[in-house]
Amino acid sequence: MNLNQLKIFYFASKLGSLSAAGEELNITQPAVTKGIQRLQDYYEIRLFNRFGKKMALTDAGEALYGIAEKIFELEKQAEESIRDFQQQKSGQIRIHASESFGAYYLPHIVNPFIKANPNIRVSASILPTEQVAENTANLDNDIGFISYPVENEKLLVREIIEDRLVIIVPVGHSLTKHQFISPRDLERQSIIMHEKGSATERTFENFTRKNNLSINILLELSSNNAIKLAVAEGLGIGVMSRKIATDEIEAGKLIALPFSDSSMRHKYYLVHHKDKYISGVLQHLIDTADQWAVEYKTSLS
Repeated sequence: MNLNQLKIFYFASKLGSLSAAGEELNITQPAVTKGIQRLQDYYEIRLFNRFGKKMALTDAGEALYGIAEKIFELEKQAEESIRDFQQQKSGQIRIHASESFGAYYLPHIVNPFIKANPNIRVSASILPTEQVAENTANLDNDIGFISYPVENEKLLVREIIEDRLVIIVPVGHSLTKHQFISPRDLERQSIIMHEKGSATERTFENFTRKNNLSINILLELSSNNAIKLAVAEGLGIGVMSRKIATDEIEAGKLIALPFSDSSMRHKYYLVHHKDKYISGVLQHLIDTADQWAVEYKTSLS
């Protein structure tokens, strides 16, 4: 089989567009069309059905795409492995992390790692958990950190830390008289919550369901900073890991109140492709993350 033609077919299928495949492969759209046509002519079988500008794989196309995906994943893994061997003393590590972990926890891992490995360039991007997982499965990063576990046969996912959730309130709020927050303390409160589907929102929803609570969600926001600002301005109370509000708490802008329910915790996970070659440098980063996690857990005791 002509691997160049197979690669053209693969990217056209993956991207759903002949022009996008051409851009990815740095060839013209007519060259993409010709490559696919030659592949179909050689095997005397149709791989795509066209519906106007849309393309849909035939059954034969679906079968071939599954095989092509494995072939080009192996090609990418081979390139990754060689690159890692070439860059034992210099190079780049690509990290993708969810918002909360990337902004508030990751620096405690990356900073000491960079000091110990000054010739390694680390690039870190903050993305939604679903995107981190997808990029990791596609070998578009070296390692990821996510806010909840995902199911993907290509990935190895393991817990890295567990942190406590707290209620954050503005100074002078009526709840500050409580040492711990019980479920019933929340029933008449206006709550500012992280967006639907986030790890914090999922945990809090389970908490309210378990305790049969009727909760008033005043606002749903996608940014931790936006939640903290809204709470500080007296719009309501928030739910988040205490770590995320540390600066505001130490500055006297917010107060953190622990839950009486010890199950109100937030876990974060380390993820990488199951076939990813773990170089010595990448293993050092993983070890740094694990060591930091042990120290952080001790600090919470």
